[in-house]
Amino acid sequence: MSINSYLHDLGSSLVLNSNEKSSITTSINALKTRLTSYFGEDVIDKIIFGSYTRETILPRKADENSDIDLMVVFKNPYSYKPQSFLNRLKSFAEAKYSTSEIYQSSPTIVLELNHIKFELVPAYNFYSLYYIPKNSSEWMYTNPNDFNNKLVECNKNNTYKIKPVIRLLKHWNIQKNSRGLSSFELESKIAYEMTYSYINCTSYTDYLKSALGKLRTYSNATKIDNAVAKINEALRNENDGYPYTALSKIKEVFPEV
Repeated sequence: MSINSYLHDLGSSLVLNSNEKSSITTSINALKTRLTSYFGEDVIDKIIFGSYTRETILPRKADENSDIDLMVVFKNPYSYKPQSFLNRLKSFAEAKYSTSEIYQSSPTIVLELNHIKFELVPAYNFYSLYYIPKNSSEWMYTNPNDFNNKLVECNKNNTYKIKPVIRLLKHWNIQKNSRGLSSFELESKIAYEMTYSYINCTSYTDYLKSALGKLRTYSNATKIDNAVAKINEALRNENDGYPYTALSKIKEVFPEV
């Protein structure tokens, strides 16, 4: 197996399988139903956003901290601060999911189920614009679909390799970079830096080295340089006719799951 075939297969394995998707869909539908039952007309919308909608979320086998972001849109006629709604979401979770682990991880409420973790994000809508917590006392504007569109464009312009590359780099970030980059930070830096077709990039190793170069400013430069050096060493081994040595070296950067 070549290095790029291995990376292709690994990137494909870092997606939710059909059973996981089915279980998550069931949990999302139940959660939305319970929100409506508990809050009634005070909640005007429930919007899933984040890496789950972008198909860049890692399965639990690769990331025990994988979570689903759910924006709970409240009426807010009296301009309450975010903490008021965080308190209400925590009370909801404790009432409807009493056996689950529930806690505030500012500015969200985390609900941990057996198979997935939800981050409940309070929001309100003002003249068709959405606002979510910046912290416990301030709101900030968000467009939950804006970045999704950017990533779709970037992926399309780069022969549909960007989403697999993001999953591979999330895997590296967990296994080799001590989660030095947040999930969204990693995705956004790659998507915005590589929106258009990237010159001289055709293979997964090309894209991974280019993406790591883009991330170098924002993370541990030594670990990134080490990753690039090992990719280059693996490629040299492969070119010199040592495929097993090459695979062993690339697995030092992107281990099997």
